[in-house]
Amino acid sequence: MARRARKEITMAEKYEIPTEMRDFAERSVAQARKAFEGFMGAVHKTSGAFNVQQNPAVQGAQDVQSKAVSFAETNVNSAFDLAERLVHAKDVQEVIAIQTEYVKAQMEAIQAQTRELGDAVQKVTGLKK
Repeated sequence: MARRARKEITMAEKYEIPTEMRDFAERSVAQARKAFEGFMGAVHKTSGAFNVQQNPAVQGAQDVQSKAVSFAETNVNSAFDLAERLVHAKDVQEVIAIQTEYVKAQMEAIQAQTRELGDAVQKVTGLKK
């Protein structure tokens, strides 16, 4: 048993990302985030162009759309934050801890987002006032 424990520790100790690979990963995440931010800027600009006074149903649909886009943006940014944290992880245990924390937080966020989006859809359809 002690031999197996020592082998697991040795495997964890060997986990090391070469500096060049870590630098490449950091640059890739930063570039992807910048591209996504540019895309989201265009989405917000486009959706803002159609934001004129209209009938309540159209305004309600725009509210649902706006919430959905906001949630997507939040979730993608969370994934970018995860990627940045993983790039800086020191060992396998830290990777597992970061991933576990991320999954828990995302599950909570998705539940809240689903409730909020459901409420907005019900309001638009007249099922909830």
